[in-house]
Amino acid sequence: MRKRTISAWSVAILCFLVLMIVTPAIPQSQEYHDFADQRQFLGIPNFLNVVSNFPFLVIGLIGLVLCFHRNYFKLRLRGELWGWAVFFIGVAAVGVGSSYYHLKPDDARLVWDRLPMTIAFTSIIAIFIIERIDEHKGTVSLIPLLLAGVVSIMYWRFFDDLRPYALIQFVPCIAIPLMAILLPPMYTHSAYWLWAAGFYLLAKVEEALDKPIYKWTHQIVSGHTLKHLCAAMVPVFLTLMLARRSIETQRISLLQTWKISWTKVKENGSDVASYTCTYSTVPVVESSETL
Repeated sequence: MRKRTISAWSVAILCFLVLMIVTPAIPQSQEYHDFADQRQFLGIPNFLNVVSNFPFLVIGLIGLVLCFHRNYFKLRLRGELWGWAVFFIGVAAVGVGSSYYHLKPDDARLVWDRLPMTIAFTSIIAIFIIERIDEHKGTVSLIPLLLAGVVSIMYWRFFDDLRPYALIQFVPCIAIPLMAILLPPMYTHSAYWLWAAGFYLLAKVEEALDKPIYKWTHQIVSGHTLKHLCAAMVPVFLTLMLARRSIETQRISLLQTWKISWTKVKENGSDVASYTCTYSTVPVVESSETL
């Protein structure tokens, strides 16, 4: 197992180095800071883009309190507790950092928007390793993963190259849904992971359509504001999952569960078709009696 772990990390590092060599640098476009909705209200510039970050702060603080208040989430492993605590700290910090950035968008303030997000992303990866692969390895990986996130931000800031940050942001978007589907869970209600991933994907689409959405809604709300609200649904779903889940007695993956369900659907469909066919072939005896 130790050799497999070393091999996996070696392959991951090698892939990263190859990616850095074969792909050109990705500088931060200054057009990124030009958001569609720049209206001021109550003396607050870019009002909706600022206040739409408030849900992150609320759910982050609620989740953090529930992590430690009488073990409300029933976290059995110490690594889980610290992993989820770091995640909710990151979520709450997104609410503060993103609001600060949107008050006056520029590269310097964008650091404080992206840094908390990398904390949330990397802590989630560690949590998945703890729950679905190995508790010790997941716990040990928490600090290196967090450091990798911080380094990716600093690398972008000093060298104006987004490649490491893009990797830190988008690898979890692919890895987490795949692990949620393929790896047997320790707890029930794994489908909440997929709901969270779906809302995050929707948020990225809304971010890309910032100005078109602002135009389509007749300048009522922009895509970036909606992006904040949809992205805030990610920690909401994960908090609901933590509150509702219990120990999984039969550790089978979501993929296996879907296969079993599909098999039952096909079997039921075959039974119904067989019954219908049998019923339709029963001869009808007409009475020859006349009144």
